[in-house]
Amino acid sequence: MPSLPTLSEIESAKALIRPCIHETPAYRWPLLEAGLGCELWLKHENHTPVGAFKIRGGLVYMDELKRQQPEVRGVIAATTGNHGQSIAFAAKRNGLRAVIVVPHGNNPEKNAAMRSLGAELVEHGREFQEALEYSRELAVQEGLHAVPSFHPWLVRGVATYGVELFHAVKDLDVVFVPIGLGSGFCGVTAAREALGLKTKIIGVVSEHAPAYALSFQQRQFVEQASTTRVAEGVACKTPNREALEHVMQHAHEIVTVNDEEAVAAMREIIQATHNTAEGAGALAFAALRKRRSEWLGKRVACVLTGGNASMHILREALASSS
Repeated sequence: MPSLPTLSEIESAKALIRPCIHETPAYRWPLLEAGLGCELWLKHENHTPVGAFKIRGGLVYMDELKRQQPEVRGVIAATTGNHGQSIAFAAKRNGLRAVIVVPHGNNPEKNAAMRSLGAELVEHGREFQEALEYSRELAVQEGLHAVPSFHPWLVRGVATYGVELFHAVKDLDVVFVPIGLGSGFCGVTAAREALGLKTKIIGVVSEHAPAYALSFQQRQFVEQASTTRVAEGVACKTPNREALEHVMQHAHEIVTVNDEEAVAAMREIIQATHNTAEGAGALAFAALRKRRSEWLGKRVACVLTGGNASMHILREALASSS
């Protein structure tokens, strides 16, 4: 199994990203906590320059790439949004061309954000996997370095928010974290292992993108098409095999959340905290709401992984009933 980053590697990553990203807060919100029966901490990864946790990994990846391949002139990545913003931000900071491939119908606000960061946006395919395959073709055609959506360098950067969380909130019983391709889950796991903690980690996926949940349940690699219309940030059809190994070993459980539950969680987060959560970003809290009876009296953290919701989904969330 590929190794997770050590504490010294995570601390080095933290020093690298700190000029761009201050430590994001972990807050208790009484209105959000009401009725749950537990002590709830929300880790606000929506408070980064791109509104999501991915930027941490992007900065570390680009720094390593420039060191190991100083001749590189441009990068390409496939995304549904937050990974693309991360790569565009980090590429611009390092003077590199960034080409980002998204599926047709992708979140228009995320598309606009990537363009504003200097990315050349290409739309291709009906879902992420098709965009990914096309990005690999373009990488060869245009001589670009293909940035994967999961890589040890990305995990090293992402793990910095896990260390921040565990330092800020002592003795956590459990952390709920969404799983797209797995860098977030692996980052939190790396932080827990590096600090020698016993905190349980629960992965959360969309019920309409259940590949990781099915793989975890069946203890084998399973592909499953994604049909989520709300949580594009976790719209995974094909699990990453390296990430899946860590999920298999370290996840206490994988919880699935449907689109209606995600939208309800978005609304509740907005109403209680006046923070925006995108569909994928609300999954951790939605899962806790669903399983709250299992964590009565416990100290719980949910990672709000991103706030880049489309205006269309935001309107739906604000109009929904809790």
